[in-house]
Amino acid sequence: MKLIKISTDLEMTIHDFPSGNYEKQHKVLRELIGNGCNLYEHVMPRRLYTELHQKNHPTKIPGQCVSMLIDEEGLLKEDMKPNLIGSYLYETEKHGNPIVGNILFVGEEWGTDGIDFCGIEEETFKKLELQLKNMVFAMRATKEALEK
Repeated sequence: MKLIKISTDLEMTIHDFPSGNYEKQHKVLRELIGNGCNLYEHVMPRRLYTELHQKNHPTKIPGQCVSMLIDEEGLLKEDMKPNLIGSYLYETEKHGNPIVGNILFVGEEWGTDGIDFCGIEEETFKKLELQLKNMVFAMRATKEALEK
């Protein structure tokens, strides 16, 4: 199963969800977020569910529920750029707290000890990938128009 990364430069990339034990998975997820991420934060941005209509709670199908991972300490780091997609989904304009740095979209599943992260289920992935591509395209066009 896959996950989606969106950089602060509005580059969208697809990655395999890491295999291995929790320690190995979390190490790879932190490396994908980048910028020296030591601790990531699990975020459930409102617009991911209200506008993109993703599921906001795990189902019997692993990866149908989608959430976002960000650098927990991103706002404390110097020169971290805002992530326009993450900030939009998080409704930053309403509360003033931006999402900075690269973001990951991952699936969730019920594990033996509660909710675990996993790759995004295929049908959900295809829908989300298209939605995020469209958002990236629109954000790039808006950003370019404002820079002129």
